[in-house]
Amino acid sequence: MTDRYEQLVAIAQALVAPGKGLLAIDESSGTIKKRFDSVQVENTEANRLDYRSMMLSAPGLGEHISGAILFDETIRQKMADGSSLVQVMERAGILPGIKVDAGARPLAGFAGEKVTEGLDGLRERLAEYVELGAKFAKWRAVISIGEDIPSRACIDANAHALARYAALCQEAGIVPIVEPEVLMDGAHDLDTSFDVTEATLKALFAQLYDQNVMLEGTLLKPSMVISGSEADERAEVEEVAEATVDCLLNAVPAATAGVVFLSGGQGDVEATAHLDAMNKMGDMPWPMSFSYGRALQAECLAAWAADPQGNRENAQQILLHRARMNGLAALGEWSEEEEG
Repeated sequence: MTDRYEQLVAIAQALVAPGKGLLAIDESSGTIKKRFDSVQVENTEANRLDYRSMMLSAPGLGEHISGAILFDETIRQKMADGSSLVQVMERAGILPGIKVDAGARPLAGFAGEKVTEGLDGLRERLAEYVELGAKFAKWRAVISIGEDIPSRACIDANAHALARYAALCQEAGIVPIVEPEVLMDGAHDLDTSFDVTEATLKALFAQLYDQNVMLEGTLLKPSMVISGSEADERAEVEEVAEATVDCLLNAVPAATAGVVFLSGGQGDVEATAHLDAMNKMGDMPWPMSFSYGRALQAECLAAWAADPQGNRENAQQILLHRARMNGLAALGEWSEEEEG
């Protein structure tokens, strides 16, 4: 193994260290505007810096958070004392990551479906992100479930883009996180979610193999196999855990460095309970942890927004609690009593 590949393996393993997971704070300016609007905070660069620096500087965050996924603006920002947010993270033992896709756009010829763009110029952008301190990256693909969708063309187009992105990341010495999100929007049942997720994952790993991506230096960020948000009867925690693990065992090679689930619109405790139930099922070929955005931030954001200066420490404690709960879930050691 070359030094670069050894480095990729070491970073990937550090990201899924026991009891640790990822904090996703890579919202685009448009997405974070919606979240700020919901708590009546003006969407300015200063407020975005204040909010994200509050989270990243939470004392002890590195005990449960191994890495944080940043947005392009965030990886370049500096604190009042001149230190960058990357330096704040490094002091806390948190690895810096970066979102590099350009967002999902309508897939030409396929109504209601999307493909993620951003491959043009990616090699040069990755080189710059390495200079800025990034150790890993993320690319999100979006798969919708609906009448006659997803199409095979949509699944294949997104799988190919994810694989090309992953290959470019490893060439640059960056660990790729591949995120094929099967959206929970809709009224579909658990079986439909299983079938679509399995087909998506099998297509993805076929493309990763074709593009010579080293799985030992790659993390998978999948959605859980879960009932649609509008389903009449939604599956219970144990059903979701069993279906998700069965799906992963069917489609994800054992060589993959780790699985870090997205929360995908689940509630805070719901996402924790699902992760815990999966890890209580026993040893798996890969570590199963978390890479949550809203499921880590929602309550923290509300507390901070009420009084950004006066509530700073309280908001940090809320974030630390959720990080600790998910850290326990990644070990299969969480319980509802711990939430107290």
